Formats: sequence, C-alpha cells, structure tokens
Amino acid sequence: MRSAEMIELWRGGRPESLHRGHAVICDSKGVVEAWGIPDTVVFPRSSCKMVQALPLLESGAADAAGLTDRHLALACASHNGARLHLDAVRDWITGMGMGDDDLRCGSHLPRDKDEKRRLICSDESPCQMHNNCSGKHAGFLTLNRHLGGDADYIRPDHPVQMAMRQTFEEVTGETSPGFGIDGCSAPNFATSLRGLATAMAKFANPGGDLRGQAMRRLVDAMRNHPALVAGEGRACTELMRAMKGRVAVKTGAEGVFVAIIPDLGLGCAVKITDGATRASEAAITAILVHLGVLEAQHPVVDRFLNGPITNWRGMVTGEMRTAAGFP
Repeated sequence: MRSAEMIELWRGGRPESLHRGHAVICDSKGVVEAWGIPDTVVFPRSSCKMVQALPLLESGAADAAGLTDRHLALACASHNGARLHLDAVRDWITGMGMGDDDLRCGSHLPRDKDEKRRLICSDESPCQMHNNCSGKHAGFLTLNRHLGGDADYIRPDHPVQMAMRQTFEEVTGETSPGFGIDGCSAPNFATSLRGLATAMAKFANPGGDLRGQAMRRLVDAMRNHPALVAGEGRACTELMRAMKGRVAVKTGAEGVFVAIIPDLGLGCAVKITDGATRASEAAITAILVHLGVLEAQHPVVDRFLNGPITNWRGMVTGEMRTAAGFP
C-alpha cells in the first residue's frame, strides 16, 4: 500500500496536477478510516501546537499567570500577525515583565496585509512578535518562568522541551523517532500519522483527569476564538467558523492538517506528500464533509475544495476535485 490519490486539479477538461497523501481518522479505540499508509512517519509541524500547550496547563503555569481562553488560543495559533494578534502577544509578554528579545522564534513579515503595509511604508522592521508562532513561544516563556529554566528554552535538552517531548509521546502513544527544528526554531517531534490522529482523538474525547481538563480547555479556546488561531481568510479560521464551534482544526507546514471533532469523538490527521497547503486544506475540507460536520453546500467548501480556479482577469480556468475513492 502506498500514498493515496487525494486532490486533482483540472484544466480544459483534463487532469493537470495530482496531490497524493495519507489520512487517518481515529477514535478512542484506534483507526476508524484511513487512506494511504497510517504508519507513515511525519513531522506534525504547527498542527500539534495544542499538544505543545498541554504542559503549560498541566504544570499550573497557565493558572499561575492568569491566562484566559484568548491566551490559550494564541498558544495554539499560527497567526497572521495582524494587530489583533500582535497586541495580544505583546500584552501577554509585557505582562510578565518581558519583551521581544526574550522570544526565540525569529522575525518575519506578517501575513496580514494591513500590518505588512504599515511596516513597509514606515520602513519599520518586523519584530519577533510578528512571527506566526509568537503565541506558542509566549506560552513557552510562561512555562519556562514557572519551571525556572534558563533563557534558551528552545534547546532540545531544556526542561521546557523535555516536557514537550514527554507529553507528545504520551498523547500519541508512541516513542518519537527523533525531531527536526521547526521554522520557529523549536524542536518538532516526529510521529506516525496514526499517532497524530490518536492524539487528536484524545482531545476530542478527553477524560476527567488533569490532562483531560487541559485538553478540553485548549479545544474550547480554539473553537471560541477562531480568529486568534489563524486570521481572516485563513482555512483554520474560516472552517471553524463554518462549523460554528463544533470542530477545532489546525494546519501545519508541508501539507499537514488535523481536526478534533468532539461531537463524534474523532481525531483526524492529513499529510500531503508534496507538502502543498492548497491540497491539505482541500483534503481536510473533504473529510469534514464526509464526516457530516461541515455542510457540503457551505461557501467555505467551494473556497477550499470545489470552487473554480480563476486567472487574473477573473476567467474560470479550472477546478479542484477529490480523486476517486477519496474520501
């Protein structure tokens, strides 16, 4: 068995491109449905930020710092760097008596058009708080202060990252074969796609213990504040809005996407082998429709899956489709 054909692009009545990948849906007992190879090892990238946020809550650091649902949504975010995100992260960090230099995520121009224009027109350089992962790193700073670790909290042997790895292995049910360094400089631990979907299923059907309570708080924060998790026009935000808080979804770089579906007790993980975001967005949309938690006729489905492809003059030039047998 190999990767499955998932998303096709058509032009002029002919198939032009094909995205292959793997997808797994799990419940508390194991795999419910799968396409491709469930045991494919992947880097979850930013799709696992809710797992990385668990030690923040389980350690007591979040409550000691007085964090709200908005903070927790930011800890799980890959945000646009809009003023909404920038101001919230700045308030969080300065509230701890820290500043931009305490972050270790690096800086890049924000995705938000208004904030990017403001920076360019004012000849101002972006700061680390503009980084799409700055909310996660604010969470790292909060945990690190609680643990009393040194400033370089992104080191793989740092207490913050050791807590991340232990938690990651516990919720995936697998010993990670290793890690890569993510775009934000933190370690990103590898797991199978089955392990990633298993973790999401645990978030979908959490227990009543400390970990279950932490999982529930993180999922609720994401569902209640979709704009903080990504931003206007982004798939995570638009899909969660379309499903009216029933489902939490999270993208990751290189074609990874996950979904947490509490109503059904299901977790889902997708990996597109060529790393295309357009394909992972289309694939997760198709699976959500398949599971009945996203209406097939909702406009967001056309936007990320079925809608026509247009050129610069607005002419329809093609379309995306799900491949035969998927989902």
